[in-house]
Amino acid sequence: MEGNEGSAGNGNPEDITNKEKTEPTVDTAENDQGNAKRDASKKKVDVLLKATGDAPIMKKKKWAVDQNKQVSYLIDFIKKYIKCDPSESLFIYVNQTFVPPPDQLISNLYECFGTDGKLVLHYCKTQAWG
Repeated sequence: MEGNEGSAGNGNPEDITNKEKTEPTVDTAENDQGNAKRDASKKKVDVLLKATGDAPIMKKKKWAVDQNKQVSYLIDFIKKYIKCDPSESLFIYVNQTFVPPPDQLISNLYECFGTDGKLVLHYCKTQAWG
């Protein structure tokens, strides 16, 4: 996960990007062609993480996650970010109803349940729904 603030302490994995940063853009035809190439190769999904129940609230909520990553990767990242003990459980919910399997790809969840260009996931330390 990329971002200057709120790193997990073990370094910044490169597969998730903090979406709250803004980057300057230049309006030129050359830049538009470069953007088109980058968009075609863009393999990230915007994920909005919301705390539920007894889970600590993350300062940064919106992240860009590599679409080929599994839910288990996201769980590990959140546990590091909120400084959970390795023995603690963390549940991820889609649509406040079900827990996706740990081997499910982020891209599959986004295709089925993404809205407004992002995938909204709720996380908590104890079972909340389902």
